[in-house]
Amino acid sequence: MTRTTIDLWVGFFVALGLAALLFLALKVGNLAAASNGETYLLEAKFDNIGGLKVRAPVKSAGVVVGRVAEIRFDPQEYQAVVKMQIDTRYHFPRDTFITINTSGLLGEQYIGFDAGGDSEMLAAGDVVKKTQSAVVLEKLISQFMFNKASEDTGSKAQ
Repeated sequence: MTRTTIDLWVGFFVALGLAALLFLALKVGNLAAASNGETYLLEAKFDNIGGLKVRAPVKSAGVVVGRVAEIRFDPQEYQAVVKMQIDTRYHFPRDTFITINTSGLLGEQYIGFDAGGDSEMLAAGDVVKKTQSAVVLEKLISQFMFNKASEDTGSKAQ
């Protein structure tokens, strides 16, 4: 093989490697699954969103039905306001319950829709009233440790 042929093959494999790295970076950043379809906006307010991020998935029954479009803070009510883009193929009842969940023990956070039984559906721009904030692992651990410490001091005092 000549020097030019070897250089050509090396360049081809380097370009292939860079394309693979770009693909993985887009997958990790949740950017590869950008939806070009029609969507409608829903809004929900939470006391604590934990580590929820823009572009996080919105799931119902484990199926991705949308993405988080915007997160902002409401200074009047001291709550986080989350706007979600939902695919127009999916419609949910007005009494849908929205929770912030975590994939696995320390995985990414996503929004979960638990559909209700109302016959009237949510429309574009509606604000969902039934929400549950994220469970913050650090708070749970500190509560557990505080309760254990209280039990130990209570048993020694007797």
